[in-house]
Amino acid sequence: MKVTLERNHLLKSLGHVHRVVERRNTYPILANVLLEASEAGLQLRATDLDIEVTETVPAMVQTKGTTTVPAHTLYEIVRKLADGAEVHLEIEGDDQMRITSGRSRFFLACLSADGFPDLKSGEFSNDFSIPATDLAGLISRTQFAISTEETRYYLNGIYFHSLQNEGTPTLRAVATDGHRLARADLVAPEGAGDIPGIIVPRKTVGEIQKLLDGVEGDVRMEISETKIRLSAGSVVLLSKLIEGTFPDYERIMPQNNDKEMIIDRASFAAAVDRVSTIASERGGKVVKLAIANGNLELTVTNPEHGTANEEVPVSFDHDLFEIGFNAKYLLDILSQIGSENASFLFGDSGSPTLVGDQDDETAAYLIMPMRV
Repeated sequence: MKVTLERNHLLKSLGHVHRVVERRNTYPILANVLLEASEAGLQLRATDLDIEVTETVPAMVQTKGTTTVPAHTLYEIVRKLADGAEVHLEIEGDDQMRITSGRSRFFLACLSADGFPDLKSGEFSNDFSIPATDLAGLISRTQFAISTEETRYYLNGIYFHSLQNEGTPTLRAVATDGHRLARADLVAPEGAGDIPGIIVPRKTVGEIQKLLDGVEGDVRMEISETKIRLSAGSVVLLSKLIEGTFPDYERIMPQNNDKEMIIDRASFAAAVDRVSTIASERGGKVVKLAIANGNLELTVTNPEHGTANEEVPVSFDHDLFEIGFNAKYLLDILSQIGSENASFLFGDSGSPTLVGDQDDETAAYLIMPMRV
């Protein structure tokens, strides 16, 4: 194999593919990126056996060939080369690649491509295009609520499914960790109205989000019961799905919360952030809310450090109401509210609270209270 290509093209592609490679691997070949030079250019492929990312970049191919080299090392080499430089890649012997750019020369050990795993895609039952900004919006509004608790593996991702919402075919994304829940909707693109319910793993969600950054126009999504494939420009991401049943989240969505609080989102978030400064991590950073007479009092008490109080004006036409929340969870949800005001619908101090955006009915959030 002997190819020449522009450093920036190679760096961008390596940036896409090398992220899926784990730093520590049981199998040495999984630490490598596969390079295949052909008439189409230079194809790069990396996998961790659950996710596979492939991209082809323009290159002047003098000799076709295939090999694998350490992914993170190659990325760091190319990253430190001069902007706009030419990079020459050439296999020397059977187990070494020579990398030349200007006066810089590197030699990397190769492993045969014969042992590089191929994440077979299989057949896809659904195939549709979706604006990159719409997909990114679904992810950004729900990703923060993904669980990191490995024992409940079925919560370690975003649940995508289709439904009829007041007669409109809808694509919905849901994530929960048992303490808070995020739900976001959009009108289902053509071909997405009957997709099976799928759970996209947390790592895959993160990679998709990075791939969508700066992408304009549509991306292609293909879905089966076990895999998802996303094509964004020259990049193709293939991933396994989480096998399991996502809980019936509708069952826990409150239907009779009748105590509504309307509050300025920015002021509330700033106040929560300030008073939680002295909160104890061990105690769950609990902030107590006491609402009455158009006023919200926030209180945090830490036996070791003291107490913090702050007041914020609100709209609330009910008797005194008190409830406690994890400050971090509250801030995570408030950061997703795009309008000036946030709406809180309370039931009682021991029941889930619904949080919404006054100007956006396509998203809803739920947060569980904490004892104060």
